[in-house]
Amino acid sequence: MSKRHILSIIWPLAILFFTYQFIQIIAPYTSWQRDLDFLITKQHIIHLDYYRAVFYAHIFSSPIVLASGAVLYSKYMLHKWPNLHRYAGLIYVGLLLLVSAPSGLVMGFYANGGWAAQLSFLLLTPLWWWFTWKGFDMARKRQFAQHKNWMLRSYALTLSAVSLRIMQMLIGYFSELDHQTQYVLVSWLAWLGNLAVAEALIYRRTKKAAPTGTIHTSPLIPN
Repeated sequence: MSKRHILSIIWPLAILFFTYQFIQIIAPYTSWQRDLDFLITKQHIIHLDYYRAVFYAHIFSSPIVLASGAVLYSKYMLHKWPNLHRYAGLIYVGLLLLVSAPSGLVMGFYANGGWAAQLSFLLLTPLWWWFTWKGFDMARKRQFAQHKNWMLRSYALTLSAVSLRIMQMLIGYFSELDHQTQYVLVSWLAWLGNLAVAEALIYRRTKKAAPTGTIHTSPLIPN
């Protein structure tokens, strides 16, 4: 079995695994209690109706947005079930542009970690929205090479939610930094690191472009 075929299996399974983990995290919030886990740190603003609304909108839309990547970034599924790719893409774009990113932006103003962490999220969410919109717009214009690049950037920022939690666990285990400093650090590294990887893959793909300008899929991107 080739490397690409192995990646075509591992990639969807990894995304579905992380999605399952997110569902496990957010499941307790279906009780609508105001003193659960993350909300314990928000007792000073939990009385604000709009904050609760955007919080629930964000956490309940996020697993769907994340799970979409199992379909959207599989070349195998794109060729075998193009309509599935199209519909999953519309769900991803619609939820992200209308729900996940706007609600994340509002939450960013109240992020834990003080102004340094808040600034990170207030930069992240508009970029997340813009990359997704550009990817969608390129698909509408049938500029599929650019569509692929912009959507790779978009999903890199989607995966920052996963990176943030992994980095929190690792830094918390190996570092003696105080909690606030740790959170500020991972709030920046989680999405900047992912975006750097995405840009490296885009650059590598572009360098491998055929003379005609056709963009080949990077072997590091699951197919």
